[in-house]
Amino acid sequence: MGFSHIDYAIIIVYVLGVTLAGSLIAGRQKNARDYFLGGKSLSWWAVGFSIVASETSTLTFISVPGLAFRSDMHFLQLVFGYFIGRVLVAWLFIPAYYRGDLETAYDFLGRRFGLSVRRLASVTFIVTRVLASGVRLFATAIPVHLVTGLGYAQSIALIGACTIIYTYAGGLKAVVAMDVVQLCVYLCGAAASMALILHVLPGGWADVTAFATRGGTDKFEILNPSWGGSLAGFLASPYTLAGSLLGGTFLTMASHGTDQLLVQRLLGCRSARESRNALLLDAAFIVVQFAFFLLLGLALFAYYGGVTYGALGLGSSDEVFPSFIVHRLPAGLAGLLVAAILASAMGTLSSSISSLASSTYLDLYRLARRSQAADPGGEVRTSRLLTLVWGAVLVGGAMLFTDTANPVVELGLRIASFTYGGLLGTFFLGLFFRGTRSRDATAGLIAGLAAMTAVIFCTTIDYTWHTLIGCVATLVVGNLSSLLFPYGNKS
Repeated sequence: MGFSHIDYAIIIVYVLGVTLAGSLIAGRQKNARDYFLGGKSLSWWAVGFSIVASETSTLTFISVPGLAFRSDMHFLQLVFGYFIGRVLVAWLFIPAYYRGDLETAYDFLGRRFGLSVRRLASVTFIVTRVLASGVRLFATAIPVHLVTGLGYAQSIALIGACTIIYTYAGGLKAVVAMDVVQLCVYLCGAAASMALILHVLPGGWADVTAFATRGGTDKFEILNPSWGGSLAGFLASPYTLAGSLLGGTFLTMASHGTDQLLVQRLLGCRSARESRNALLLDAAFIVVQFAFFLLLGLALFAYYGGVTYGALGLGSSDEVFPSFIVHRLPAGLAGLLVAAILASAMGTLSSSISSLASSTYLDLYRLARRSQAADPGGEVRTSRLLTLVWGAVLVGGAMLFTDTANPVVELGLRIASFTYGGLLGTFFLGLFFRGTRSRDATAGLIAGLAAMTAVIFCTTIDYTWHTLIGCVATLVVGNLSSLLFPYGNKS
């Protein structure tokens, strides 16, 4: 069918509309608290849906259907771990965050261990977020490249420029509000794609079932009780049942309990109860969303007659759904879906920019200038300047990712897993081990990062185990430090 002038018009109008609305919706910010935390007055349901949109938008939209297209539904085991992890964060982390008037996730570590640990954790987050967000932005450039013929660099620059505008102007309130709108749009677009596929297939859902189970295979298989044949094989397999549940649980405790990208929203709620409600809403919704996108991948597999993505002339499974949107959807609907991909990506990117700017300002810049009197107007100006800086950095970082051979959802999770274990272990030291002090937390975090460096470069252990391993290394070294240096450890 191809792209029409109507489709291009829809994309242009939608992206410009989102940019304008996001720029105006938040109103005036009086200080950094308004700009980065929405004045701590955000509605819990908006925060819950905003978290869904921020963490899964583009990666879910184009990469998760591709995973099911090329394999099966084993990825859903990881999602079950995501659910467990969110529930644990709701009951373990959020009460601790609301016992004090915290402004960032790392503010907790500062109050527990001192400013040096807060700064170290913040810098660790910043490095990780820049790399992981670069992958997310690059993922969005795939459909733009397919639609417009622009190179990946030009596509990234186009998306980034529009996103920076409304993030700069509106702060967290604009980010959250636009996330809710974008979530509705891209889910409706995906549902329309599923409906169209089932309408085109002669047997409807029966054809999907037939292709998914032909030749003795079962692409509907969710649980994988295999142990990999050996310990090395087990640790190298990303989607075993045990590995997925443990990996998903620890990865989510790190992302939703220690990553400023998501904690920033949770701290923007009015109370601990509303923050917990937001996270539990996210937990329930995320399972349904991932299951739907995996089923969409199976529907695409049936639509294309059960062939591989290589037989379709595509470079990776990530290109299957974008190619379907561009070449198979009718005029108007194709434009709406691509606009939805772009808009949801803008929401994710704006979240990354806002969280990086907030952590830089609140955890690093303002602490270094704490002897100076507060200037509310100056806070907003500096916050906006940092927003511009980090927007430019993320756009530049995304241009470094040019390999589409591996699913970007897995690449993004691997990058995040590199530091998540050390951060999660440090938060555990603060929450559950009252005898640990600053030196112990610092030693533990460094040990966690060192352990993950060794695991990533010297073993074949897959990313689902990375957060758990880093967390255990941090806890062991932190507690050993506390036992070995009980008297000299005063800080």
